[in-house]
Amino acid sequence: MSPVHIGLLGVVLLFLIAMLEVGIIESAYQKLGMSHRAVTLLLLLSIFGSYINIPVATISSPPVIHHHHIYNLSYIPALLPNPDDTIIAVNLGGAVIPVLLSAYLLVRVGGVAPAFIATVLVALLVHHFSRIIPGAGIAVPTFIPGFAAAILAILLSREHRPVVAYVAGTIGCLVGADVLNLALVTRLNAPIASIGGAGTFDGVFVSGVIAVLLA
Repeated sequence: MSPVHIGLLGVVLLFLIAMLEVGIIESAYQKLGMSHRAVTLLLLLSIFGSYINIPVATISSPPVIHHHHIYNLSYIPALLPNPDDTIIAVNLGGAVIPVLLSAYLLVRVGGVAPAFIATVLVALLVHHFSRIIPGAGIAVPTFIPGFAAAILAILLSREHRPVVAYVAGTIGCLVGADVLNLALVTRLNAPIASIGGAGTFDGVFVSGVIAVLLA
């Protein structure tokens, strides 16, 4: 992990500790019908799972274009083969766990139709604001998905608001930032592209908590 990623993770951990101290996260997940033990286990799995990437595919990177500066007058592009392929992986904490929890909640509680509509809208919104940062990952707006998911949950559902908000906030962020940008993954210039990892993890996690609290 780069120093930037380590710093971001440190900020996220401090944010989580602060929220745990005042019971915000526990309150949010209790709205989903989860016990204190389940909340603690989920948090630990999400945090430590963010370090685990499961490879699912490999994409061959195109030739790299190098520009040579000659006599301060012109640049001559040269195509050189790129020996490095990009591994597509799925992050355990930022993708697998949110998807499994969302599926569980939809089956157990309900709200599939409004959750689907809200997720699509949040995904489109996040995709619009997401930015690809070569060598680092995909940057997503941390708070926009959560607020958008909460508003949509209030508008689309009354009985299943917490579930709709959580699913839209997490899955919408995941799809909008990573899945819809898979076609541009070679622009990352990184050996591995992790769905739900790097810059997307904090967006997915925080969005889920904010969405449920506001719904």
